[in-house]
Amino acid sequence: MLANFVLAQATAAGGAAAGGLPAMAVQFLPFVAIFVLAYFMIIRPQQTRLKQHQAMIQAVKRGDTVVLSNGMLGKVVRVEEGEVGVEIATGVTVKVVKSMIGEVRVKGEVAANDAKS
Repeated sequence: MLANFVLAQATAAGGAAAGGLPAMAVQFLPFVAIFVLAYFMIIRPQQTRLKQHQAMIQAVKRGDTVVLSNGMLGKVVRVEEGEVGVEIATGVTVKVVKSMIGEVRVKGEVAANDAKS
């Protein structure tokens, strides 16, 4: 009885080893599928958003209204290589790193719930 059990295990192990490369490919197929899915669902959209943000930052010019990453609104008064001067109140200008600009608004753009002056 024990001999039959050992023979059955040896045959099963030999049959799996005989599969070789196709059997190994089937085992790695789910990992490849997950990587491809992650690339198209996570990595690629993040890269496109990064490119759009960099293009937006490079296009900032004097007079634009910007929203900083901390939520402050201001008007660009000076543009330098890596920094911009943003006027956050009348006569109050702060120097901000360009990458901290979250959004550039079109001149005259007002939020829907703000009162128009």
